[in-house]
Amino acid sequence: MEGDALNSLKTNLNDPNNVLQSWDPTLVNPCTWFHVTCDNDNSVTQVHLLGASLSGQLVPQLGQLKNLQSLDLSNNNIRGPIPSELGNLANLVSLDLYLNSFTGSIPKSLGKLSKLYHLRLNNNNLTGPIPMSLTNILSLQVLDLSNNRLSGEVPDNGSFLLFHHDSFANNLDLCGPVIGRPCPAPISSSSNLPNFTTLNSC
Repeated sequence: MEGDALNSLKTNLNDPNNVLQSWDPTLVNPCTWFHVTCDNDNSVTQVHLLGASLSGQLVPQLGQLKNLQSLDLSNNNIRGPIPSELGNLANLVSLDLYLNSFTGSIPKSLGKLSKLYHLRLNNNNLTGPIPMSLTNILSLQVLDLSNNRLSGEVPDNGSFLLFHHDSFANNLDLCGPVIGRPCPAPISSSSNLPNFTTLNSC
């Protein structure tokens, strides 16, 4: 199953330098493939493809790598959304997707990664708010969401109490005490109502 999941990834990526040439789907397991590390039970624990000139999109099948601890696809040109299925990787400790062309929002499901220590999504084109669910990852020690197009208020509770401005820099539509930019005051619905004056009849 894990080999099938990784082969699905291979078929969705453009690989001009043939770094995935050893990814042979006819093998029983992918533990002999380059850039893949397995444990003693032949289960995939690491996939490292940083700086491999890959493009294309990720696939939801990555969520089937149940023992994956480290996924590093940084410094490529991978585009499209971050699959919400990555939230199924219960043993993930490190997720590095920085320096790509990812779009869309940060999946709320990443908040289920209770063992996550590193989360680096910087230098992409991610939009939308920072999910509050990420503040529930109490193991999180390294966070970089800088250089995206995120918006809304930066959470300042839970695990996010550790992080400062640098983790969120160069997101023009983020606000909040963490980055020293006040959020706009909410517009009261009552302010849009017409102002009627009472007329006293003679």
